[in-house]
Amino acid sequence: MKIFTAEQIREADKYTMEKEGISSIELMERAAGGCISKMMGEWLDNDKEVIIFCGLGNNGGDGLAIARILSESEVNVKAIIVNYSDKRSKDFSINYSLIKEKVKWNEIKSIDDLKSLSIDKENTLIIDAILGSGLNRPAEGLIADCINFINRQQVPIVSIDIPTGLYCDESNKKNDVIVKATHTLTFQLPKLSFMFAENEEYLGEFSLVEIGLSEDYIHKTATPYNFITKEDVKSLLKTRSRNAHKGNFGHALIVAGSKGKMGAAVLSSKACVRNGAGLLTVHIPNCGYDIIQTAIPEAMADVDSEENFIADNIKVEKYNAIGVGPGIGLEKQTQNVLKLLIQNSSVPIVFDADAINILAENKTWLSFVPANSIFTPHIKEFERLVGKVSNSEERLKQQIEFSIKYNVFVVLKGIHTSISTPNGEVCFNSTGNPGMATGGSGDVLTGIITSLLAQGYLSKEACVLGVYLHGLAGDFAANKKTEETMIASDIIMRLSDAYKFLRT
Repeated sequence: MKIFTAEQIREADKYTMEKEGISSIELMERAAGGCISKMMGEWLDNDKEVIIFCGLGNNGGDGLAIARILSESEVNVKAIIVNYSDKRSKDFSINYSLIKEKVKWNEIKSIDDLKSLSIDKENTLIIDAILGSGLNRPAEGLIADCINFINRQQVPIVSIDIPTGLYCDESNKKNDVIVKATHTLTFQLPKLSFMFAENEEYLGEFSLVEIGLSEDYIHKTATPYNFITKEDVKSLLKTRSRNAHKGNFGHALIVAGSKGKMGAAVLSSKACVRNGAGLLTVHIPNCGYDIIQTAIPEAMADVDSEENFIADNIKVEKYNAIGVGPGIGLEKQTQNVLKLLIQNSSVPIVFDADAINILAENKTWLSFVPANSIFTPHIKEFERLVGKVSNSEERLKQQIEFSIKYNVFVVLKGIHTSISTPNGEVCFNSTGNPGMATGGSGDVLTGIITSLLAQGYLSKEACVLGVYLHGLAGDFAANKKTEETMIASDIIMRLSDAYKFLRT
């Protein structure tokens, strides 16, 4: 699913209206009806008062249309018009004329007017329709006063299209005044700003409202940003032949483990075989031999001459995919092994954990990393590679630049894990939950992606499919175990549920 800029969204509206021969008011009616359909049952009932704060532009027009439709359904609704300017959009004015005799409403012209409002905290839903996706400067004056008032009410808040004060294409800036919605109903496509971690507290949960934007426009309009959906991933899945054998699904190598960190080797290896690799060899220090043979009988153990860490040069010619890093530590001999692995590999390598930390200390080696290799850092590991920044927007630019410069894919783990490609594209993941913030979860992802590479998926396909499956299995695990009690092993056990879901 594509992610458009604010300008592209405006062009999509215009194109749709011209192609279908409809007015902007008719498109606004679709938007209002779609929002109400999403809210019905979950947030709306006839016993609850709905207070809609409406700005003077088209977002406010959406709010007025929602107010009118709700009043016709006998919902107790009141429109609050935030009169911050003497300018009003055409569509706002049309909807304003339609509600004046049908809906309870009043205007807010000052902070004193706000103070006079009475909000029943036990039985009220606030709808925020003050400012939409066209915002290009911080909210101030009466708008900022309204935002602060709304945020103090401690009632459910639904923002229409985007929380007032939040930018469409940027991360929020320090001290910006922004509505803290409990849910955001956005039109048809997600916004880029929704992907940034620091904006989560303003969005709450977000849902997409279908408003019938032209599929022709969406298809032909280029954007570097995409949001990974079930439909995107289903198209990548391969079907196994009935006469297939294990050799058809590749031979993976995972280089992992050191004394005290053999759990990382177990988790990444177990995820690799569970996710369908035909064969798996795990290169481990000698101290891990009994552990691997016992924990993962499906894997073959290639044992290092060193007892507690990895030091031997590894022959890599027979492997279809290589994953390196979980639990390997930072020993000097281990660093030399990684250097030789980079020099000798003819296939992309998945770099995780300590492999990334070693490269951060030896940045000249990055130029020799095999093309289309995959890095799977968390934020701190990525900072060691490229340096610190102040927000997610700046970090995304760093990520894209890193992928282009070194011809690699970067899977930056987070609330919407981002996958940057060598051609500058970015895919954001839609699955996963806070329960996955647990030790070993990243090792599981390394095993999944390495397994997909071994099975013949291209690097981008392995990243997109691997990240989505990892998050989806995590969602099934959280549903079964709860976010608080799930552990990394639960993600592996739920991979089968994830595949079943994708096959439906």
